[in-house]
Amino acid sequence: MFNQPFTPSQVRPIRPAMTVSRPAQLGQEVPVTWFSLGAGTSITPEFYDCTTLYLGGEGSGTFVLGSDAHDVPMHPGQLLWVPPGTLCGTCTDNGLIYTEIIIKKENLTMNSILKAGAATELKDLISYEEGSIANLDLAHTDNMKFVLMAFDEGTGLTPHRAPGNAILTALEGKAIIGYEGQDYELTAGQSFRFDKNGLHSVTAQGKFKMSLLLVLE
Repeated sequence: MFNQPFTPSQVRPIRPAMTVSRPAQLGQEVPVTWFSLGAGTSITPEFYDCTTLYLGGEGSGTFVLGSDAHDVPMHPGQLLWVPPGTLCGTCTDNGLIYTEIIIKKENLTMNSILKAGAATELKDLISYEEGSIANLDLAHTDNMKFVLMAFDEGTGLTPHRAPGNAILTALEGKAIIGYEGQDYELTAGQSFRFDKNGLHSVTAQGKFKMSLLLVLE
């Protein structure tokens, strides 16, 4: 499934009355997990001793943060940054799928554009630049990077290989993803996984925005 376009509900479908998790297996030192919550379900607040990122995939729900239990609504395409030691739970009325990224490394650099405890619309953080490809580094350590990219019409990345496993997610528009000699159309809301050293390219079909999670191990 992963070396072709996929949606969150294809890799971790919602099950009635259940909460279910599935590891993405990008790397041992950067745990990445898909969670799905059935309508009316919740996960009791807990906290990690390290920074955690949450990416809204499908559906809608609420993250409950801190000792004062304040609510943070979550929707597809949004990012929530939760600092170490912060209580965090989730609940949903209609069903929710999201990705959890646990960042264990202490030498974490977070872009100041992000605000802790607030859900941020990813595609609104980066602008198109005429005739160019724009990059915005949101978070990185020596073994992971989470970046945004905006491709103006007529731009793209020529075939290349990355030194780690990666997941690309389309945020706006569409692109042709080349992977090991095959072409795939990727539209907003879909993702594509690259294996370490897999030959891949990106060709924008009009204007295109995406996020990229790269795990280096």
